[in-house]
Amino acid sequence: MKVRSPCINVCGFDRRSGWCTGCGRTVPEIRDWQKMRPKARQAILSELRRRLDSLKASR
Repeated sequence: MKVRSPCINVCGFDRRSGWCTGCGRTVPEIRDWQKMRPKARQAILSELRRRLDSLKASR
């Protein structure tokens, strides 16, 4: 099962959380995405909406 990258080509990082403001991933998550197993990718994907919502709420 292939899990696609959530990247939307809007890269910028929140200094406090370390999350990308476009996709919600951290630098290590972005860097290691291609090497991760599908379950690990899916676990990250399940957190991204919460992370992005948190970033929006803090602005």
